[in-house]
Amino acid sequence: MTPQLVVTIGREALIAVLMVASPMLAFALVVGLSIAIFQAVTQINEMTLTFIPKILAVAAALLIFLPWMINQLTDFTRRMFELIPTLVG
Repeated sequence: MTPQLVVTIGREALIAVLMVASPMLAFALVVGLSIAIFQAVTQINEMTLTFIPKILAVAAALLIFLPWMINQLTDFTRRMFELIPTLVG
């Protein structure tokens, strides 16, 4: 196993993690930003106001994107398993 291969596998793993996490993070970002704007406009400075909508947004993103996320992780895992025979020997 060469160092270049290790770096390539690590890069692919990080890209897979970012791809899988990005829909939930994007939903949380949009909801958090909209609630922050709402709080700034209405001058309501309640810190706990953002938690429940963000949790619901992340849960909704998880339900919407779960099949795609599973497909991405399955493809990555399949590529890693196909790489195992080339590493031996």
